[in-house]
Amino acid sequence: MTHTQTHKIAILGASGYTGAELVRLIATHPNMEIVALSADRKAGMAMGDVFPHLRHLDLPKLVTIDDIDFSQVDLAFAALPHGLSQALVRDLPESVKVVDLGADFRLRDPAEYTKWYGNDHVATELQKTAVYGLTEFYREDIKGARLVAGTGCNAATVQFALRPLISAGLIDLDNIICDLKNGVSGAGRSLKENMLFAERSTDVTGYSQGGKHRHLGEFDQEFSLLAGRKVEIVFTPHLVPVNRGILATCYLKGDAQAVHAELARVYASEPFVVVLPFGQMPGMGNVTGSNFCHIGVCADRVSGRLLVVSTLDNLCKGSSGQALQNANLMLGEDETTGLMLAPVFP
Repeated sequence: MTHTQTHKIAILGASGYTGAELVRLIATHPNMEIVALSADRKAGMAMGDVFPHLRHLDLPKLVTIDDIDFSQVDLAFAALPHGLSQALVRDLPESVKVVDLGADFRLRDPAEYTKWYGNDHVATELQKTAVYGLTEFYREDIKGARLVAGTGCNAATVQFALRPLISAGLIDLDNIICDLKNGVSGAGRSLKENMLFAERSTDVTGYSQGGKHRHLGEFDQEFSLLAGRKVEIVFTPHLVPVNRGILATCYLKGDAQAVHAELARVYASEPFVVVLPFGQMPGMGNVTGSNFCHIGVCADRVSGRLLVVSTLDNLCKGSSGQALQNANLMLGEDETTGLMLAPVFP
């Protein structure tokens, strides 16, 4: 009889959307047990009172991070606001593996982190050891990692569309334009005036336009590394009145059939990335609540131009699902465990 280990899991920042999504996914994981949930402002509350949709689960009460006994934890998910993970992860016991869902360890160069996030990194030695958490492209490094830095949700969506094409030299690197639509849960759960229902429900608006979006730091880092030279894309995100989901439309120069063939080849054996038949384009609602990413390719009416459209759920494949996928690898579990949920439709 095979002995199966139960991994003890802590979720730091469990009162946010990504924390709740982690709980939802781990609830179906046969070899993980949530032993600690933290939330500063909601410490002392039951998770079912903070998120009534999780009432049926037997979960520990929310506590402050200081009240967690990390000697009893195998892996911690840090679903904290940007800037809070650095000192925290630095001071955790070495025995605790960490998947950070925030931005603190995504950028390898401390100067780039300061440029995009406005403050100096306080754990630069750890920053050097962090593995970038785009699972499909850093799988082998993630398996042996102690610290994995989850990608930005927008950054993941666009990278699934473009990484294979940059690696294969199939597109003009100086003519990449990405127009992205993002659901409002990507802005987090804290109260913000511009996220009120009356202001968002019938509106579409761009944000961080003109090269100001922080995920450009990830694009610059990853695409330039792949190309062996500087690559700077044009990227404009928009908030749309949906709860969850991202759809990125990438306008490119290249051969559409060759691009589709390369994407189909690269993702043929990937359990979560689906390349649609040539000419079919994905919709945000096709992946809601799931760890899947759908990609479509079509030719433009002008020869040599094409569209690649990529869509995923920002809270799942873009964040918490990706985090669980990485944690499975770090803990020696099958990568897909707890993640084969079908999308929710309608």
